[in-house]
Amino acid sequence: MSTQKELELENQFIAHLTTLGYERVQYRNETALLLNLKNQIEKFNALTAPLTHEQWEQVWNYLSSEHTIFGKAKLLRGSYQLKHDDGTTQTLRFLSDDAEKNIFQVTNQVTVQYGESGTETSRFDVTLLINGFPLVQVELKRSGVEIAQAFHQVHNYSKDAYTSGQGLFGYIQLFVISNSVNCLYYSHGTPLFDFTFPWADENNKAINDLSKFTEAFLNAPHITKMISKYIVQHQTNECLMVLRPYQVYAVENMIQHVKTSTDHAYIWHTTGSGKTLTAFKASEIMRQLPEIEKVIFVVDRKDLDNQTTKEFNAFVPDCVDQTTNTKTLVEQLIGKRLNSRKNESNILTDKLVVTTIQKLNNAITLPKFRELIADLADKKVVFIFDECHRSQFGDTHQNIKRFFKQTQMFGFTGTPIFPVNCQSIGGVKYTTEYLFPKRLHKYVIVDAIADKNVLPFQIDYVGQFTAHQVNAGDEKIQGIDTKELYDNPERLEKIVRYILKNHDKKTAKREFCSMFCVSSVDVLLQYYAIFAKVQAELVAEADKKEEIYTPLVIGTIFSFGAQDTTNDANDSTTGTISEEELEQPSQVDMGRKAQLERIIAEFNTRHLTSYNCDEGFYEYYKNLGDRVKYFKVPKPPKEVGELKGPPIDLLLVVNMFLTGFDSLPLNTIYVDKNLKYHGLIQAFSRTNRIYKPTKAFGNVVCFRNLKQATDKALSTFADDQNFEQVIVPPLDRGGSGNLNNTYK
Repeated sequence: MSTQKELELENQFIAHLTTLGYERVQYRNETALLLNLKNQIEKFNALTAPLTHEQWEQVWNYLSSEHTIFGKAKLLRGSYQLKHDDGTTQTLRFLSDDAEKNIFQVTNQVTVQYGESGTETSRFDVTLLINGFPLVQVELKRSGVEIAQAFHQVHNYSKDAYTSGQGLFGYIQLFVISNSVNCLYYSHGTPLFDFTFPWADENNKAINDLSKFTEAFLNAPHITKMISKYIVQHQTNECLMVLRPYQVYAVENMIQHVKTSTDHAYIWHTTGSGKTLTAFKASEIMRQLPEIEKVIFVVDRKDLDNQTTKEFNAFVPDCVDQTTNTKTLVEQLIGKRLNSRKNESNILTDKLVVTTIQKLNNAITLPKFRELIADLADKKVVFIFDECHRSQFGDTHQNIKRFFKQTQMFGFTGTPIFPVNCQSIGGVKYTTEYLFPKRLHKYVIVDAIADKNVLPFQIDYVGQFTAHQVNAGDEKIQGIDTKELYDNPERLEKIVRYILKNHDKKTAKREFCSMFCVSSVDVLLQYYAIFAKVQAELVAEADKKEEIYTPLVIGTIFSFGAQDTTNDANDSTTGTISEEELEQPSQVDMGRKAQLERIIAEFNTRHLTSYNCDEGFYEYYKNLGDRVKYFKVPKPPKEVGELKGPPIDLLLVVNMFLTGFDSLPLNTIYVDKNLKYHGLIQAFSRTNRIYKPTKAFGNVVCFRNLKQATDKALSTFADDQNFEQVIVPPLDRGGSGNLNNTYK
């Protein structure tokens, strides 16, 4: 009976596809599919005569020359020079980004044989053919069956069945799985069910019903667009990535906006939702528009410049040259090298540039550079600003507008600036919408958690201060949040002991790692010393009992500039987390520098490195970040290299790494720092990246009275939706409340 229902569903699905322009065909094995592929390639390329046997052998040898999903995806999007007997050649293509030029067919119940003896068989539900290639595979389950079963079945096929025979099914680009009432899609090679997505409308409402999904997602224009435009070939990992609905809508709206308007605009996509991929796709399409002279992607920190360049080049090799200094940026802007070497072309042709806002400001304000780029002033230059809530409220925004007369700016932010958390200058409220008047798309934290694109938070409030008879839960305690009270060494040691006692529980016995953000460099140095002292005591106590205590490996970094920019966010109206310098500061606090030199020397001994506070400071910063990002992941990127020594268990910081830093294994943040609004969301969001099933939420442990600020921030950036969905109630509230009670 269940089989009948499934076949019934399959037949209804196929009938629906035929109304959308798919030709119903019945090819039930690879031999028939290969013959059909030959015929469709001939039609697609409008050949005047069928391919001869020898010519088809040429073509198929080319198409079967790659054996991986990634390799076949490149061949699909490429072309082949077919040789004719008379010595001429003809270019054959296999896929168009114009749906009207593609040929759409649907078949079902294709059977393949695999295994060493070739006796094992698998039968695939519904196969969508585009120009003869099986590019979309649909696995259907009857209503009532968990949709995850369809994923696991497809995943098992991927191990053998899809690579069997001639390897034609290696050309699959997308999978669709459905149980009639739920539909998900994902790219070929996706390893985990967690990385499957529902399609949605522009308001982020999931389209779950199979009939509605088919109408919206599998119609010829849309599926062509998804395959030709919105699958990205990640070069570093050699895998396929497909954009999610909100990313597609954002890119399409940006392209439409740049074609029809000169207004500035912004995208509100929550932290952790993949803004870099969205921005890259928009940049890639924009730079192909003839009216645009340059597309400039702007970040606000050197490390994000390196990170973004690396990510962009992972999507399309060498699409961005690293702008190591302002001179290099100017060369990219004018399209030629200023001092080319002998026999080296001085022409730079790429229209996409990634740079920091500091270098950009230098280029348009320093006379020696302004003169070189003067020709760009009247040309259409598009700027895309990453994390525009941080970078666009100084003089640079106005400098860009003054210099580039035809500029158009797009901002990306996960935490926009609203009237409630903005700066007011001269009576003007500098909100995101003041600088970027048009919002093109919105995808907030509630949407992302519902889609399982980021994790919810589990928040503990530990050690809230009490005064006289005031209840510990009262958030309106006056006169308590004082520096003297918070920085008391006795309190700091109790917090250290709490962390050491609970860390293994929070991080699943150190399967994950953590971060601890504190209020100032002076407090950080106290904490660093207390961790060393207390852990030495715990080692000694364990030795006496003939037990083993393995100390946490503590990593830390901070700015040693004389001007302290590390104040609590509570000291400002906006909640912005100040950036600490990643370069050698112009004015040095020699005491702090000496302390950091000592800490780096300990790091060098432990991790077999050789950094210092001068030339090696930024390299130390990168190595520290890489250890938190990659040490606990199975396959770190090749360019990271070997990370010698132990992993970092806890990264102790003031402001560094609290924004723009993504680490999959980081699941816990301890907070002894006043945070509010976007600074709070940014810091908490270091913990909520999707990683593996054992990472079910991001742990936040607050040692300050932050509940009111947290609720306000979550409400603001959930856009007044039910922000309670963002929080997972802790199963065990032990340790919450007064720190004094924690250690009795």
